[in-house]
Amino acid sequence: MLSSRLPKDLSPSPFFAELERAKADVLAKCANANGRVEDAAALPFIDMTVSSPVKAGLPVEMDAAIDEGRKDFGNWNPDAAGWKSAREAVVEYYRERGGCFTAGQIILTASTSEAYSVLFKTFCDPGDVILTPMPGYPLLDTLAQLEHLECAPYFLKIRRENARGLATDERRKGAGFRNDKSAAKNNVILSEAKNPVKSSFRFVLDSDSFLAAPERAKILLLVSPHNPTGHCISREEWNAAVRFCEENNMILVVDEVFGDYTFSDKVSRTWQYVLDESADVILDPGVRSTIGEGIHTSSDCDNSASKDLWDAGGGDLINLPENGPKCPIFWLNGLSKAVGSPQLKLGWMAFYAPREKFEEIRAALEFVEDAYLSVSAPAQALGASLLKHSAAYESKVLDRLQQNWQTLHEAFPSKYCPEVLGGWYAVVRLGDDDEELVLRLLREKHVLVQPGFFFDFDEDGWVVMSLLQDPVLFKEAIERIKNK
Repeated sequence: MLSSRLPKDLSPSPFFAELERAKADVLAKCANANGRVEDAAALPFIDMTVSSPVKAGLPVEMDAAIDEGRKDFGNWNPDAAGWKSAREAVVEYYRERGGCFTAGQIILTASTSEAYSVLFKTFCDPGDVILTPMPGYPLLDTLAQLEHLECAPYFLKIRRENARGLATDERRKGAGFRNDKSAAKNNVILSEAKNPVKSSFRFVLDSDSFLAAPERAKILLLVSPHNPTGHCISREEWNAAVRFCEENNMILVVDEVFGDYTFSDKVSRTWQYVLDESADVILDPGVRSTIGEGIHTSSDCDNSASKDLWDAGGGDLINLPENGPKCPIFWLNGLSKAVGSPQLKLGWMAFYAPREKFEEIRAALEFVEDAYLSVSAPAQALGASLLKHSAAYESKVLDRLQQNWQTLHEAFPSKYCPEVLGGWYAVVRLGDDDEELVLRLLREKHVLVQPGFFFDFDEDGWVVMSLLQDPVLFKEAIERIKNK
């Protein structure tokens, strides 16, 4: 009776059912006589999986946005691409960060997940294949399955850079990452923390793994910053991805919902590689707060882009470099992370396409969007207001992320804790079986983390932690984990 789009078994896996029982047990044991939590030490458990800034004590200020946008809440002004005023607010969001899109390159959606659905409907037929990263976020597989599509992996791998700056690549089962539980025992971790090896480790894109793509691959999906490894796409990696898509007539999609939360000068926002060839690195994080004061990261954006503006008809100017990539490219983002407000349900696609393909692609996207018109008036009205203040909010969240990453980085040797270039998450290899490790940390240390297998790590011992948690609680959780 049910659709073949759905999994055959919708019940929780045995592990996650056991995890829920463990949570209930810990809650019951830690509840005091009055049913209240008196202080941090009395918390039932420290949640290192928290994915919402609101739940982590970082809510966005909504009152001013509601007052400003309230007059438009009741409007009915259907536009398949979204209200122009809201799209122009997205354009300004990019402009403040050095981006040079125009309103004609923005398509509003009710969420990033819906943006995926629109792209899948627009470009794919049942049975086509989406190339997704491994390890990676499991929602991507679900979204593809719901459109009768398949996912095939490409891989991220560990790169080690020694004190001389020489780089060596290691697949997850290479040297230093053996599936040997004894290698991650407490005495090893603690001794190496006191005498750290002069090497750094981080995830990088294994572009050679693109070559295993099935014949029916239609979309290459990049995630930058990547969830959960914190990897960000370098210019070299970007060039390899674009070249692969050009050679195979594929669409390139970049999920950059964590794009504002990078804290390394090693990376750029990937649209800078296309629309601003002079940009090699992002703005230094210490300067970010000036964005909220009206100082643009690229004050001459209009002038630098003017040579690339193309008239799609009737003065509809689009920023499309004449000699840009030969494949269409889409960047996905939304209010969920930009202002920490997933409940407002507003996302968007900013896109580039070769000039000869642009109008056909935009018409197809708007055809799909017009069938649903799912973006509400309140969401568009609030989005236009909130985005004006997004940089100040992001700066506050970024400070938290950097502080917690520093705590984590100092607690574990880089061999077990690869460098995070951006995003809300980090991964640590602690050894042991994933399931046993997560349950033991919860029951014995009252710390909740996510198991690596949930993100398709192909060996045991990896756990995923959110960097959003309150810094005091985060530090306490790390101390408990170190003494596991």
